Amino acid sequence: MRYMILVKASADSEAGVMPKEDMFQAMADYHEELQKAGVLVDGNGLHPTSKGWRLQYKDGKRILIDGPFTETKEVIAGYTMIKVKSPEEALTWFQRFPQPHYQDCEIELRQMFELEEFGEGEEIQRFRDMEMGLKGS
Repeated sequence: MRYMILVKASADSEAGVMPKEDMFQAMADYHEELQKAGVLVDGNGLHPTSKGWRLQYKDGKRILIDGPFTETKEVIAGYTMIKVKSPEEALTWFQRFPQPHYQDCEIELRQMFELEEFGEGEEIQRFRDMEMGLKGS
């Protein structure tokens, strides 16, 4: 089972303020524990939305929108992906995640779909052939 821990943006992360050294240390310690336990798949921070874009689909058209985006609480600042044996194990790791930005914030834990959940079919097989969703297996 793969899960993604999503770290919501803050005013500082959206302003491009880099975390302090002690935050890097806490995150490195946590991710090192994940790696030693064999559950770390990937993790990284994201640049502010001022360096990003969105595609809006409306009335059958694609509209490209340049960042920055105003709703910080709806923006992801980083993620950690883990592969565990159970939802309980995912929750255990999730609850140990260091407090991002050292300020009030929210992080989110979401289970990722596995290709097996979609059943069989030609198009699903195309994803299998691309080895989609197999990282960290």
